[in-house]
Amino acid sequence: MTEQAVDPLKQDFRNFLYLVWRHLNLPTPTPVQYDIARFLQHGPKRRIVEAFRGIGKSWITAAYVLWLLYCNPEERILVVSASKGRADAFSVFVKRLIAEMPLLQHLKPREGQRDSIVAFDVGPSSAHQAPSVRSVGITGQLTGGRATHIIADDVEVPNNALTQTMRDKLAEAVKEFDAVLVPGGVITYLGTPQTEMSLYNVLPERGYVVRVWPARFPNAALRARYGDRLAPFVARKLDKDPTLADQCSGRGAAVEPSRFHDLDLLERSASYGRTGFAMQFMLDTSFSDQDKYPLKLSDLMVLNLSMDIAPVKLAWASGPDQMLKDLQSVGLQGDRWYRPLFVSKDFVEYQGCVLSIDPSGRGGDETSYAVVAMLNGFLYLLSAGGFKGGYEDATLQSLADVAKKFRVKHVTVEPNFGDGMFTKLLTPFLTRTYPCTTEEVRSSGQKERRIIDVLEPVMNQHRLVVDEALVERDMENYNEYPHEKFHQYQLFYQMSRITRERGALAKDDRIDALAMAVAYWVEQMDKDTQKVLDDHKEEMLRLELEKFSQHVLGYAPPSDNWGDGWA
Repeated sequence: MTEQAVDPLKQDFRNFLYLVWRHLNLPTPTPVQYDIARFLQHGPKRRIVEAFRGIGKSWITAAYVLWLLYCNPEERILVVSASKGRADAFSVFVKRLIAEMPLLQHLKPREGQRDSIVAFDVGPSSAHQAPSVRSVGITGQLTGGRATHIIADDVEVPNNALTQTMRDKLAEAVKEFDAVLVPGGVITYLGTPQTEMSLYNVLPERGYVVRVWPARFPNAALRARYGDRLAPFVARKLDKDPTLADQCSGRGAAVEPSRFHDLDLLERSASYGRTGFAMQFMLDTSFSDQDKYPLKLSDLMVLNLSMDIAPVKLAWASGPDQMLKDLQSVGLQGDRWYRPLFVSKDFVEYQGCVLSIDPSGRGGDETSYAVVAMLNGFLYLLSAGGFKGGYEDATLQSLADVAKKFRVKHVTVEPNFGDGMFTKLLTPFLTRTYPCTTEEVRSSGQKERRIIDVLEPVMNQHRLVVDEALVERDMENYNEYPHEKFHQYQLFYQMSRITRERGALAKDDRIDALAMAVAYWVEQMDKDTQKVLDDHKEEMLRLELEKFSQHVLGYAPPSDNWGDGWA
């Protein structure tokens, strides 16, 4: 009988995983962790492990790398992550386990072998051009060595998947794996989707098999969208007890209740927002159906705007000649920026300019603002942004400075909290810096629907024009948020991801401020339109009265006297 047959650790990776977890003083691996381990051992040669955040995909796979080397020291493993630091951290973890676990002492690098963080050999391996384990970032030098296994650990992150250009570069970069992999080698992707157009949705077209372990048991509709990607472990439990999908008030029971119970998942859903939770914990990107995202960046016009004047007339188009190819777009698939088809040579001053402010509530909310000017029925978004502070003097002064810079004629503030306290605190700063009219505008109803109801008609008519410098500024993480979250604070990310579902966005402060400013001008334009209609009716009545007077009396009184009781 061979050693492979008698050694239970080599027979079943799950046995090996149990010992690693014991060494790390972790609880016994959960059923989902064991199921992921089984897929890693017996899955196809090209596979994708999609499991919800926090389940321990990377730790399980680090143990899998050690198991591969334990079973065969001649394996050559390449670890690739979005950043070199992340890949190196994976290697460090593997090296520490080799150094600390008695079971793995024989794998320590020997004298003369490679023994660095980025590349090391295991003791029993023979001399080879490629190290036993090598770590590299996805933008680093992938070629130059061969690998029997490639571990792509979270190669997709917000920083490299936010725009279409970034996604295209990432999709091309991972093609290099085939140049490194030896014949018969294995490629394993680990990750959670970071965008609706995730790389993990494209890879099945290249022959990869996806397995999905969601945080909750899916309902029938979501299960149908998963199709054969849903892990059989989850599918079998649902088949045995279909009520699992209806438990927890219809949210679906937790798949891993020992670690992520219903209350914990509810808190995470509130933190990530409905869309973020769907991607990060339910691994569902099917909601990228364009109809669910009514606000399209392509409906806007992008122009270098002045603070004082604008063209008398503009015309929108979305042809290839109008596409701004060098301007990064955070929109959904195919959603691009476009310049106007026609810009009048005549420029005049804006008819007015408003600053809207949405004070921060609590937690990670921002005090957000938007500056929108109006001319001839077109709205011009001159500036928008947010401050980390709420009621601090620095924030209040900064807002007053914005009002002065753009010479706004009106400031609208959403009261939010404190019974108008924010407005009372802001007024002295405006008085000293730039006196102007200030009013509070209270909002009611579901926020997402209200925002969409205001912005969608204006954008569909291509009446909203955006300053190109603002688009570029919106891409900057100027408030120094964590890299994995800063896109949530971007105005145009919020715009392109908002849906009518409650809690669709984790952060919606900036889009809310913009909606307030647009609502102000829509109301003013409605008033102007009504005045035009009233004036028209009055003119029609005057003409009819003149005709009547001419016919009955034989003369018509002067037009400037009609209505003075002459009849």
